[in-house]
Amino acid sequence: MNLNVTADVFKLAQVFTISRGSRTEAKVLTVSVAQDGHVGWGECVPYARYDETLESVTREIEALPERFDRMALQELLPAGAARNAVDCALWDLECKQAGKRAWDLAGLPQPGPEITAYTLSLAEPAEMQVQAAKNAFRPLLKIKLGTPDDMARLEAVRAGAPDSTIIVDANEGWSAEVYADLAPHLVRLGVALVEQPLPAGDDDALLGMERPVPVCADESAHDCQSLSKLKGKYDVVNIKLDKTGGLTEALKLRAAALAEGYQVMVGCMVGSSLAMAPATLVAQGAMVTDLDGPLLLAEDRETPLLFDEKGVHPPARDLWG
Repeated sequence: MNLNVTADVFKLAQVFTISRGSRTEAKVLTVSVAQDGHVGWGECVPYARYDETLESVTREIEALPERFDRMALQELLPAGAARNAVDCALWDLECKQAGKRAWDLAGLPQPGPEITAYTLSLAEPAEMQVQAAKNAFRPLLKIKLGTPDDMARLEAVRAGAPDSTIIVDANEGWSAEVYADLAPHLVRLGVALVEQPLPAGDDDALLGMERPVPVCADESAHDCQSLSKLKGKYDVVNIKLDKTGGLTEALKLRAAALAEGYQVMVGCMVGSSLAMAPATLVAQGAMVTDLDGPLLLAEDRETPLLFDEKGVHPPARDLWG
């Protein structure tokens, strides 16, 4: 088995800002796994929040032994970006070797399109209202917040997109006090979900706190082992393949979360269609699908995912799986 990893850069359509900073491009790692004339592909997005860099993740991948399979990989690498790219590449390789689609190998029904959120970058209220009005035709908008003056931004987005469903991602930027103050206004403005309002290390403050709007764990939820720490704090679990370490663990996490009474959101880092493709399997029937990474890019893979009024569609064979 021949494994190769390369760094790729995709320009963004516009500057993308969250509470932690801004970017103008998506830096990803592309992994290929070749065996017996077949090549499988995967992509990951190393994330500084989890102490990952392009270089550190590349070293993790290049340190893998010459021979291993997808099940062995789960023990060879921890949950994270490195395992994600290799795991998804192995899924793609298995599909090509077997002549089957990924959902058939996973024992899942054939997937269909899912309405996806579209993310509005953090900006001044007036600019966010313009962004919202420009995208008011979209049924689901996600707002990046996480600052002390978010109320004005919420009002501006709702004014710009009066009919869209809105979800909010605070990216760990609020305190318990700020969240408690904002909660009634979130209800008033019709916000359907709040993603990670408090820092992961401080989220015990959510225990016993009234949650009039469902609260979703993102930075607090990684893989199946993290579920035990979410009880009483969260209503929804955000599954991202770069956190779970690939599709294999993501499918297990979805099943475990649903069995424990959580609802599921399927999210992404800012990457190309290759990164989103495996996640479309996990997103089937999710409370929220947030796989808009390719929509934020100025350029994408040669065979991109299809996005239309029905949502994000499962990948074509030429892309993945």
